[in-house]
Amino acid sequence: MSHRCLELLAPARNAEVGRVAILAGADAVYVGAPAFGARAAAGNSVADIAALCDFAHVYRARVYVTMNTILYDSELDEARSLVWQLYAAGVDALIVQDMAYLMMDLPPIALHASTQCDIRTPEKARWLARAGFAQLVLPREFTLDEIRACAESAGVPVEVFVHGALCVSYSGDCQAGFVATGRSANRGTCPQMCRLPYELVDAQGREVAPRKHYLSLRDMNQSAALAQLVAAGASSFKIEGRLKDARYVANVTRMYSGLLDEICRDSDGQYTRASRGTSEASFTPDLQRTFNRGYTSYFLARPARMASLDTPKWAGQQIGTVRSAYDNRRRSFRASLTHELANGDGLGYYDRGGVYRGFRLNRVEGDILFPATPQADLEPGMKLYRNTDKAFFDILDAKDASCSRTINATISLNPVDDTRLSLDISDERGCRATLVVDSPAQQARSPQAAQRQRVLEKTGDTVYRIAEIDDNLGDRFVAASVLSQARRDLLSLLDHVAEATYTYDRRRACELSDDAFEGMVLTYHDNVANRLSRQFYLGHGAEISQSAIEVERPGGEVRVMQTRYCIRRELGACLREKDGAKLPLPLFLRNESGLYRLDFDCARCGMNVIKTC
Repeated sequence: MSHRCLELLAPARNAEVGRVAILAGADAVYVGAPAFGARAAAGNSVADIAALCDFAHVYRARVYVTMNTILYDSELDEARSLVWQLYAAGVDALIVQDMAYLMMDLPPIALHASTQCDIRTPEKARWLARAGFAQLVLPREFTLDEIRACAESAGVPVEVFVHGALCVSYSGDCQAGFVATGRSANRGTCPQMCRLPYELVDAQGREVAPRKHYLSLRDMNQSAALAQLVAAGASSFKIEGRLKDARYVANVTRMYSGLLDEICRDSDGQYTRASRGTSEASFTPDLQRTFNRGYTSYFLARPARMASLDTPKWAGQQIGTVRSAYDNRRRSFRASLTHELANGDGLGYYDRGGVYRGFRLNRVEGDILFPATPQADLEPGMKLYRNTDKAFFDILDAKDASCSRTINATISLNPVDDTRLSLDISDERGCRATLVVDSPAQQARSPQAAQRQRVLEKTGDTVYRIAEIDDNLGDRFVAASVLSQARRDLLSLLDHVAEATYTYDRRRACELSDDAFEGMVLTYHDNVANRLSRQFYLGHGAEISQSAIEVERPGGEVRVMQTRYCIRRELGACLREKDGAKLPLPLFLRNESGLYRLDFDCARCGMNVIKTC
């Protein structure tokens, strides 16, 4: 039976959130570099990243740095220099998109192929692995069978998204933002065109469906399918959210960490967690109580509805319904509640026009709610939602989001001779240390084992928890001061052993033949933006007909998105079904940014979004 390590990969907006993620049970975190990350607003200094690495490595957790934008020629030297700095800082791997990194003079740091690499086939997974990538981030759109095929083909660990925001377009192949605004997702400045409202119109410009957020998908939630993803061959399980706060990261990480622990416990040794330590928290994780746009399993079990049409924001968890209209005199209204509320909660509802209205709850007295501001639009029967859960958030706002993590260790006490004794320590990371101290043998007047145990169990502010003490000193007396100092020295020595024995992944050698890409013709969808990337592809037999759109924009109509999501299917007008005639052909999306034609590819059950003007 093969053995596989399972990695829970959590987002880190900064070093502080990264620390919370690790304490909450993450096996690895991904964090933005000072530059060249696909979330420009999530950059961090090299010094902060180095501090995060030091903290993570104590638990054998990994730190991955995102440098997954495409590079311009003028940036190649800066990017190379930054990689060397990150390597010196102790970073475990870089998550990249641009093939230029394969052609640079870099240290032997591991490279992971970002989801921006757009890995849609087992063939591409295989050649990326042979090109030298140590881990591959698969598309969110994959089914279990597609994940399995890529995992088997690649021969390196594959990473899948399990929770968080969904891009409606295949990642790495979205030009909508750049074409409409000049802000490119492949350059870290995505303007989130998919979260905007659009009108759905016909060829004559007549509205056929009201203005809604037709491209805004719900958030992914694969908590119920985690065991299936493991069985399909995935090794790393990624939580999306590199701009999310510590509340979100702690809650979601604790949930998925607990689920992975259960899978490992039930696997009879087939699976283990990739890091070490026992995580604990003073809250019970609940995925409904922090930000989400509603959930979808996406294509693991394709639901009839997967979009969040009414709002791209978080409406909140439904907590009841309105029973009476707002009373201006009493400044309150009555509600039928399914959850206990607290003063200071944030509530909301959709008014008769479908607009979301939010308010802060000043006070709650049974079923009578007192908003901080008048709510004239409230009507009986309207659903109430909570998106600020004050009681829950107060716990998550405590130090380290109320999370902690300890390393279990065992100490053995043994006599050496009449003047010395030894303390041996071992821990769950496989680290061992021995300390010999001077302590002349003296006969004790009373039993000593319980007293020695109390002294040795005091681990203070270290990461250790002494799970077992094997005391072989019998009735030999050891001064408490001697034992206390020995314990401190022993734990410090174990820290040094752990630091000295930490192992890094290293970059894999490129095994591609010179004709590996023969017959491949690259277009602007392949994001070739610099001379090193061109050299890589040309050197392995490819042709390049178009550079990245950010370098050379093609004329005429431009396909700005290719999706596995279909608006017609979402609205109950699938062309393969009897209700397909509910909506006309062709269809267009229209808003202030322009007009977009929707081309429906029924053979693959997908949709292309074409910028027409």
